[in-house]
Amino acid sequence: MADTSSIRKFATAADYTKNFIVQGEIDKYLPGGKHFIDDALIAKCIDEVASRPADPVRVREIIAKSESTCATLLPEETAVLMSASSDPALFEEMRAAADRIKHKVYDNRIVVFAPLYMSNLCVNGCRYCGFREGNDLQQRRVLKMDELKEELDVLAGRIGHKRLIAVYGEHPTTSTEYIAETIETCYGHKVPAKRSGRLNSIRRVNVNAAPLPIADLKVLRSVGIGTFQVFQETYSRRLYEQMHPAWSVKGNYDWRTTCFHRCLEAGVDDVGLGVLYGLCDWRYELLATVLHARDLERWFNIGPHTLSFPRLEPASGTKVPEESPWLIDDVTFSRIVVIARLSVPYTGIIITARENPESRNRVLDHGMTQLDCSSNIAIKGYSDFEDESRQEKTRQQFMLGDGRSLDEMVRYLASRDTITSFCTAGYRCGRTGGCIMDALKTGREGKFCKINAVLTFREWLDDFASDETRAIGDSLIVKELAGIREWLPKFYPTVMKQYEATCRGERDLFF
Repeated sequence: MADTSSIRKFATAADYTKNFIVQGEIDKYLPGGKHFIDDALIAKCIDEVASRPADPVRVREIIAKSESTCATLLPEETAVLMSASSDPALFEEMRAAADRIKHKVYDNRIVVFAPLYMSNLCVNGCRYCGFREGNDLQQRRVLKMDELKEELDVLAGRIGHKRLIAVYGEHPTTSTEYIAETIETCYGHKVPAKRSGRLNSIRRVNVNAAPLPIADLKVLRSVGIGTFQVFQETYSRRLYEQMHPAWSVKGNYDWRTTCFHRCLEAGVDDVGLGVLYGLCDWRYELLATVLHARDLERWFNIGPHTLSFPRLEPASGTKVPEESPWLIDDVTFSRIVVIARLSVPYTGIIITARENPESRNRVLDHGMTQLDCSSNIAIKGYSDFEDESRQEKTRQQFMLGDGRSLDEMVRYLASRDTITSFCTAGYRCGRTGGCIMDALKTGREGKFCKINAVLTFREWLDDFASDETRAIGDSLIVKELAGIREWLPKFYPTVMKQYEATCRGERDLFF
């Protein structure tokens, strides 16, 4: 059990709201009160660069820099790409470069995961969110540990997931002690696989939760948290204050924006940034994301492990997702993904099931690296609903767009010669944070991960796949093993020993 003696306890929601924030842990990372989200710089980039025609020569110089260095671009360079992205020919050059960078850093893998919502109690009043305090249309619930195990029975036993993003509302009932207990429960629960009967379990629990103090983050690190994901929602302070009431914990802009600085100080060295696109001008948000990544690198020499791109979606008890003047179309969404890949070349790019199938299919060759499948975001939705695609607006934070199953997605990806990766080895081998940054930028990590992807793909095909998916997956593995033999001929016999052991039923083998 996690040692939670170092963290503060709050008996009531009012006490939590009033006393949770630790001001000193904000001030440390905003020296002199100056914030790293520089509004004047962003405005200059938009007005003087992003809003004017781009010089194709300059655009190609920036693309070449991104490909050769895999280093985060300057905001001015990102603004040039924003301008160029409205030109179809230049955008195609950018898209092709984004795809090449993705293959250099991550090879032809797509990592899959599932969201698991643990609770929808919340002390905040975010105007666009179905979970917000005071929304009487929402059916409130907190998963107990036996209910969580029922969800895992479906996720790990029937579907075959090995990686989760666990999601929590902000409330003292579900603060750090509860998060730690649920992570430990996820790791400890083993279930027989649907097809083979071999035991499967969750091997990586990423967390999407509210910003935490350093002491709390150290507790989560001790129980094996994966990536800690906090979405900023909007970097515009003015709009942020409109969307998040001042009386709420989330209303403190500086507490939220400095969350990842505290994570990295606490040793939680995989962090995931995200913006809720549709609340503000997308150009502002993407430039601010680049500034955020650069500030983390300045302090810790570690950038974001992932970037996420959720769009506003319908939710219970709010009209904001339909009425915002900043909603973006699918073409703009594609531009955002490509520019992000070029601007922060080493990072993982997550496109979730908020998007419809057509949108997610379109951006697969735009630099994307992770997606979720068989997703259900209703509280206890996996075990309550026989139909995997069923949704209930009053039990979930927003509505999903892509209801495809994991089996369908694996088959579709394999038809594109893309291997689905269930690998979690790097995290358990210590290849995280600063240890992985150089390996990602040089392409070494992608080669390591390709081998482990093949092993875990073999596991999943044997334990969970339908006959149709297994057939196309088997053909893809033949190609992948031939590729490994070509670029790692001396190491290939060792790879094959592990592969053959996996075929015999051994599990969780990795390099």
